[in-house]
Amino acid sequence: MNAPNPHYRCPLGRLQPDRADPEAIKREGWREQGILVISPEDERLDWIEREFIQRIGERLYGRREVRHD
Repeated sequence: MNAPNPHYRCPLGRLQPDRADPEAIKREGWREQGILVISPEDERLDWIEREFIQRIGERLYGRREVRHD
């Protein structure tokens, strides 16, 4: 007999924003708190901007791990 699995609702779920749009969350973080979240692979950036972001990340946090998927 297959009994339905009860869905456990994590109490932390109520602290998450209602919207699921990551770009909106990033935009809000920048405008309200001055936090910039950007990937060095973001296609909206030109080569120089991507390289600049890469160098800042490496200087602050070290080199990224190379993943072989």
